[in-house]
Amino acid sequence: MSDHYAVFGNPVAHSKSPAIHQAFAAQCRQQISYQAILAPSDGFAASVRRFVAAGGRGANVTVPFKEEAYLLATRLTSRAAAAGAVNTLLFEGHEALGDNTDGAGLLRDLTHNLSFSIAGQRVLLLGAGGAARGVVAPLLEAAPAALFIANRSAKRADDLVQRFAGLAALSELAGGGYPALAGHSFDLVINATSASLSGELPPLPAAVVASGGLAYDMMYGCGETPFLAFARQHGAARLADGLGMLVEQAAEAFHLWRGVRPDSAPVIAMLRSAAPGPAARR
Repeated sequence: MSDHYAVFGNPVAHSKSPAIHQAFAAQCRQQISYQAILAPSDGFAASVRRFVAAGGRGANVTVPFKEEAYLLATRLTSRAAAAGAVNTLLFEGHEALGDNTDGAGLLRDLTHNLSFSIAGQRVLLLGAGGAARGVVAPLLEAAPAALFIANRSAKRADDLVQRFAGLAALSELAGGGYPALAGHSFDLVINATSASLSGELPPLPAAVVASGGLAYDMMYGCGETPFLAFARQHGAARLADGLGMLVEQAAEAFHLWRGVRPDSAPVIAMLRSAAPGPAARR
């Protein structure tokens, strides 16, 4: 019999997670089923409980439920506790282990797939929501020279800096509003905002991506986003969307559930060759 897994979100019909995990299962010879479940905006916990009662073994969680999943978990991994958000759940008896694989997925995509070394680089993270919180700790662990967090609300960026200040022993960590970026440039700029979902662009200075730098948008599926177009027009040497991160964080979740690590490269290639869909984060 197959073990049952799912991704919960609202909306969720666009999700590539079912295709990714079925590909992982075939590659690793694992018997699983995987579905996308649309949870009501006020009914996430009840939807998860019904899934578990029906035999569900694990789940991915996407917007807007990552913070609710954090509260639902009975135990947390260290990276989920640091992020304050959960995107992966493992159900064992009456326990629900909450993990956050976003940061590991981003780092794997940057360092392995894109061959970008973060150590000693100046890094800018745009946004201070759940997507950003999930990647701050792994970015700091990679020892950049500096990590600056920029957000429309400077207070939210400052709050995130305070949350992770204890991990910044090897890096300069600071935050603020977008006006604070004037006169500064960064070797790696990561867009963790939802602006690309609505075809918008954060208010960035033209020189924010350093000459030879990498611009990375966590969004995927709609070709060149406004952020990536802006970066290309202003001299970024390399551009990347979040499809690799999507597959790599899914591989982390699959390993947690099944104890085997799939090869992400053929799955990324499969998705790249498919027709583009709407912009999405998972």
